[in-house]
Amino acid sequence: MTVQAQKIVAHRGASHDAPENTLAAFKLAWQQGADGVEGDFYLSRDGEVVCIHDKTTGRTAGRDLVVAETALAELQTLDVGQWKGAKFAGEKIPTLQQVIATAPEGKWLIIELKTGPEIVEPVRQVLADTHFPAEQVCIISFNRQTIAEAKRQMPNIKAHWLTGYKQKSETDPWLPSADEVAQTVKRLGVDGLGTDKKRQVVTAPFLARLREQGVSEFHVWTVDDPQDARFFAEQGAWGITTNRPLEIRRALEKTLRK
Repeated sequence: MTVQAQKIVAHRGASHDAPENTLAAFKLAWQQGADGVEGDFYLSRDGEVVCIHDKTTGRTAGRDLVVAETALAELQTLDVGQWKGAKFAGEKIPTLQQVIATAPEGKWLIIELKTGPEIVEPVRQVLADTHFPAEQVCIISFNRQTIAEAKRQMPNIKAHWLTGYKQKSETDPWLPSADEVAQTVKRLGVDGLGTDKKRQVVTAPFLARLREQGVSEFHVWTVDDPQDARFFAEQGAWGITTNRPLEIRRALEKTLRK
């Protein structure tokens, strides 16, 4: 069995062990040996790029504010760590600049854009101001307009379109198909695909069909099962996004030693 070394990307940081999308989670991910971290980003009311998964703050902060309608200063009064444990009390919603500042040299930053194309220029400006190496960034989004605009404004930065899969009934095919995925990736002008890990859809033949259609680069999320990680490593995934970077790295390294 041939298993290549993949980029192990910490999903919202080391989010199994620390509160998601916080500096604590990102710092722990680096300590656990992640090759990169993935974070989710919105714009605050005053145009700051902030790291949070949901449109509102209620799930992680206990106080429900709409991110896009709230200024950064107020967002950063919220405690988004205590829900995960008392030792994380006081963790704040970080900005993209603060997330970048945690990254050791040579590590990757995976930026998921959660809004429309209006977020692209602010992100581009932050990356320019922080001088983070363009070759160590991958921008991802489910929003087709957003990811196409990201690639247009930042052609030197890798961009992946994200997709999950649905079926209308148990007897209907899963959509989008491999051909539809490939057509979308090419139409958007992006570098590759970020795919849900759904193994009943994302099979070896599915991935082979993508490659036949010219889509050779993909990453997969969110993979916490070592068996799934081994499968996608065998298929040549560019990266494996996981809540458990240390555990998944150890599982893949154990396989490589066999």
